[in-house]
Formats: sequence, structure tokens, C-alpha cells
Amino acid sequence: MNKFLFPFLFAIGIFTINAQTAPFEISLEPISITNLGGIQSFSFGQANGKWLLVGGRLDGLHIRQPFAAFDIAGHNNQLIVVDPVSQQKWSAPLTSLSTAIQEQLSSTNMQFFQDGDYLYCVGGYGYSATLGNHTTFDRLTVIKVADVINAIINNTSFSTSIRQITDSQFQVTGGRLKKIGSIYHLLGGQKFIGRYNPMGPNNGPGFIQEYTNNIRKFTITDNGTNITINHLTAYTDAVNLHRRDYNAEPQILPNGNEGITMFSGVFQTTADLPFLNSVTVDSNGYAVNNTFQQYYNHYHCPVLPIYSELNNEMHTVFFGGIAQFYDNAGTLVQDNNVPFVNTIARVTTDSSGNMAEYKLPIVMPSLLGSGAEFIPNLNLPHFNNEVFKLDNVPTTNTLIGYIFGGISSTPPNIFFVNDGTQSTSNNQIFKVFIKKSSPLSVDELNQSSTNNLNLMIYPNPNDGILNITFNLIKNENVTLTIHDIKGSLVDKIELKNWKIGKNNFQKEIDNLKGGNVYLISLETPTEKITHKLIVGNRMHK
Repeated sequence: MNKFLFPFLFAIGIFTINAQTAPFEISLEPISITNLGGIQSFSFGQANGKWLLVGGRLDGLHIRQPFAAFDIAGHNNQLIVVDPVSQQKWSAPLTSLSTAIQEQLSSTNMQFFQDGDYLYCVGGYGYSATLGNHTTFDRLTVIKVADVINAIINNTSFSTSIRQITDSQFQVTGGRLKKIGSIYHLLGGQKFIGRYNPMGPNNGPGFIQEYTNNIRKFTITDNGTNITINHLTAYTDAVNLHRRDYNAEPQILPNGNEGITMFSGVFQTTADLPFLNSVTVDSNGYAVNNTFQQYYNHYHCPVLPIYSELNNEMHTVFFGGIAQFYDNAGTLVQDNNVPFVNTIARVTTDSSGNMAEYKLPIVMPSLLGSGAEFIPNLNLPHFNNEVFKLDNVPTTNTLIGYIFGGISSTPPNIFFVNDGTQSTSNNQIFKVFIKKSSPLSVDELNQSSTNNLNLMIYPNPNDGILNITFNLIKNENVTLTIHDIKGSLVDKIELKNWKIGKNNFQKEIDNLKGGNVYLISLETPTEKITHKLIVGNRMHK
């Protein structure tokens, strides 16, 4: 987990939350299938109630040492079929396929999308015996899902149901593949060639890492034999599209059209930390939303998109994973080590396009979610882009999908001590149920998610040197106040005529006492936000 392939990690801070009426209730029910092994960061398709699992890793979080990270033993070199209803599992090796197909379909973090009968798998990172090195594959592989599922169950050949082409534009891993109308969007991601090394590309076994900084658009013409790709003009943004290993989800936009939202991801160009903002993509382009900040669920995790036509509200539910922030007894804790978390949260976009983040009253079991997938029950009413229709949800528990796989970690932060025993790939399946909410059902609004000031405190815990960053939407005066937990004023600082955009302020605070908690408030003529500051016990004052 570092800036080169997975998250780099850092410190702690705290915020506040309020309760709001929930638009629906979510519950989970675990089920187990005999001999179904764990898998994470895989691709999937489904047909006739059965799943086809492709690629991914059989181990847990990758080890830091280059010789052990992403080793061949952890490759998934089988195609796996799962029937969650009859609770059965079948599998078949990839050995009947060409070497080129075997190598790509054994990779991790492919981009994938199922369109009708066909599952399209793009790129992915893994070992190529042909090249004698780890690489990002420049391939598009097409799988006829139902035919392959039936062949695996009946132990017959499936080689004619899988086809592949080569295209340098598809040499991407850790991005997302979605579709708006007839146009595919390959969103973000990177090209990574060589062995992973947390010390950087010029140490030990060197590597190449290039973020695409793109949304690559294309159409596919596929007659079942020939695959023709028509590449369209890409969107390029070296700052805002510089993200990978994240969630990009189908949406119904406030105007009723289909779209995609790119949520969070890593890494910011100016810091080895996740993005907190989002990017909205539609058929005409993309727009960066800096008025919303997502504090939970920063890395790829299971996601449920559901829309209410009646209220013109788009809800996107995130299940666990990895994040820079998590809730602790009603406060939002900032941990720049970016740990595994169990938070289940939703982001809601209202009819005016305003977004806000809410924490649900349930959590993922253990620290699950990272590298797992939400597999939807498409028997329920949904739009063409597989966004569910909330207004059709009944008052009783209804199976809306399943969560499967991912990384199961023991403590939250394991990257710097990881020897392969602290985490495993998860083999647990969870049924996901939804129902209309009761009058007493509430979710907790994260007020920081909707505040334009975007106050951040570094470090936190603190030793008396207060360093904050904040954002202004216009040039204006800012007042910074510090109170102790009893409400007594410790310090008040007037910041005159500060500039639009991101600002930094640093000051040594003389009156802070080690082991105490203080309230840091930032106020402009139109907005105010308060965060909690912890002062360490080892403070030298």
C-alpha cells in the first residue's frame, strides 16, 4: 500500500456528525459455500443466477518486499462459477486457452463490464511468462458468459467462447470501465510495468508507473466473431483524473440522464493521500465537484447505486474497504495511514446536484470490503445502467444483491508489518437486503462532506504546532478560534483577506496541555466548521 501501487499511510484527526432520516434500510446476512476459496480484486459476470469469477488474487494484501509482492502463487488461474442460491461452486483451469489469454485472465485489477451476453475484460496487472516480467496487459478479452458457465458446469470446452484482441489503449490497471448509452468509458487507472517496490521506481528492481490521467472513450462492434474498436477523443486532466483503485459508479443525474461519478481514489498529485472530491461524467464531458468531500470509503469496495424518481435523489452506498477517515464513537477520525475500515456509508445527490455523505447504522463484519464486489440481483427493477429503482423497494426485506470476496485484514494498519499472515482473501458471501425505512431509521450526516472550507489539521494528535489547511471560494477574512473541551477560549486569531483556493496556516499554540482535546473552529462571514484536535501526552510545554 503505497503511492506506487497501493495506499501510503500517515496520522489522526476528528470531526462531527448529525442524524438524518434514512431513505432505506440495509442489512447483511452471511452465507458460506463449501470449498469456495477466497479471492480479491477480481472481475465477474453473471447469467441465469450464476456468477463467473475471473482473475484476481488468492492471497491478502500484497507484501512490501519486491520478490514476494504479487507472486505467481497468488494468481487466480482458474475460472470459477458460483450459484449463490443452491450454494454450489465449479471451476476449470485456464490451460485450454492461448498463453496470451491465460496471462491476462490470471491478472488482478482488470477493468470489466458486462454488456448483454458478453463480459469485456480490459488490461490488468500480473506476471507474464512471455515477457519474463510483471506487466499491465494491453488486451481486451471478451467472454460469452452463459456459454462459459455452462461449459464449466458440464466439464466441456469453452475455448471458442473467449476471444482476445491487443490494443495499447487498453494497457490499464486499477481504473474502471463503465458505459453511457453506447459509449464505453475507461476511467482513470495506470500502466505499471515491473515488480512492485515501495522504495520507488529507481530502487532495486525498477519499474514504470504511468497514470493515464484520462477518461478514454470508445465503442465496440462485436458480431460474436470479430471485435472492432472505435476510439473517440479522450478527456485528459493530469490533476483531477489522476486516480486509480477507486469507485466509479453508474448514476441517474438530476436531469434524468445516465452518468458516472468517480468517487475518491488515489493519489493526489500534491500529497500521497486519497482524493476527497468527486468527478461527474455525462455524455457531454466531465465536471469536478469540489463542493463535496467524501471522507469514508476511498478505495475500491462493493457499491450499491439506487435512485428515487419520486424525489429525484441518487443514493450510492459504499461497503467498507480502505479510507483515510473512520467513525469512532460519534467522531470522525483522520488516519493518514489510510487503514482498513468497516464503515458502510452512502453519498446522496439531490435534485439540485448537491452531494452529502451519511454513515449508516450498520458496519461491515470485521474490516471487510477492500477488493470485494457487489453483485446485483438484476431481477429487481433497474435502469439500463443497472442503477436500482428505489421507489419499487417494498417495506419488507428484499434481496438486492450479494457482496463477495475482498481482503480480510486483522488490524486496520498492516502495511508496514505485513509478512502475508495479517490478511487473507475473503471467501465469505453476504446477502444484501434492502427495505423501505421505518420512521425511526436514521443515518448520520457527515457535516464536513458539505462544507466548502474543507478544514484539515496536521498533525493530529499534535504537539502544540498547529498546522491547518482550508479552502476559500472567495477572498475573505477568516477567524480561527481554539476552545478547550469545556468551552473556554484558548486562542483567537484573525486572518485578514485570505486568498481564494487552498490556504495553509501554521502557529505554535502556547496554552495547549498534553493529553487534552481542543475544538478548532474556522469561520468566514458565510460558513463555520469545527474539528477536534488531540494534543499528545509527550508534548514539551
